[in-house]
Amino acid sequence: MKTILLCGLLGASLTALAGDGGAKLYSNDFEKEEPGKLPEGFLALNGEFAVKALGTNRVLELPGAPLDSFAVQFGPAESVDVAVCARIYGTGQGRRGPTFGVGAGGAGGWRLQVAPGKKAAELFKSDELKASAAFDWKSGTWTRFRLQLRKVKDGAWRVEGKVWTDGSQEPKEWTVAVDETEPPVAGRASVAGSPFSGTPIWFDGLVVEQVGK
Repeated sequence: MKTILLCGLLGASLTALAGDGGAKLYSNDFEKEEPGKLPEGFLALNGEFAVKALGTNRVLELPGAPLDSFAVQFGPAESVDVAVCARIYGTGQGRRGPTFGVGAGGAGGWRLQVAPGKKAAELFKSDELKASAAFDWKSGTWTRFRLQLRKVKDGAWRVEGKVWTDGSQEPKEWTVAVDETEPPVAGRASVAGSPFSGTPIWFDGLVVEQVGK
């Protein structure tokens, strides 16, 4: 049985509250899901996502072909004061590397992704790049993501993202962050990937939780 990190907190159980006082709204480690199928309640916007058994563990797999961009939605539709967390695994081939990340607020919402070819972590609103920061991704490792949207005051919202290598200490500071004046739109959480290296991308430890202001 794998150990689940609730948005990066070591030892947290799936029924626990998050460290900032936010309640867990959704979680899935795929251990009870049937291999070869998309879990119930998931919506693949595109791509052949399916559960895959890896020894005694199970993950959600995006195949290494075709070479395009794919996403799948899960959890409840939320708009603000919410965090989406996951850990994602990919491998590079030569100079080619996959792109992958998590999203909040539906298909036109916010996306936090790692772009190995740019050596960067990027924050997008729909298809518009809003912020980026250097991130040294290592092929063949799990990467942890936390993307959160919160209201800071009337007419003002904050979108923040963290990425870090699984097994290392979660950074105290946000990797990328932007201030927003347009209210977030309600939508489901997502994970996404572009297997440009031609190898599968694996997703695990999906969590949606409430966050405080």
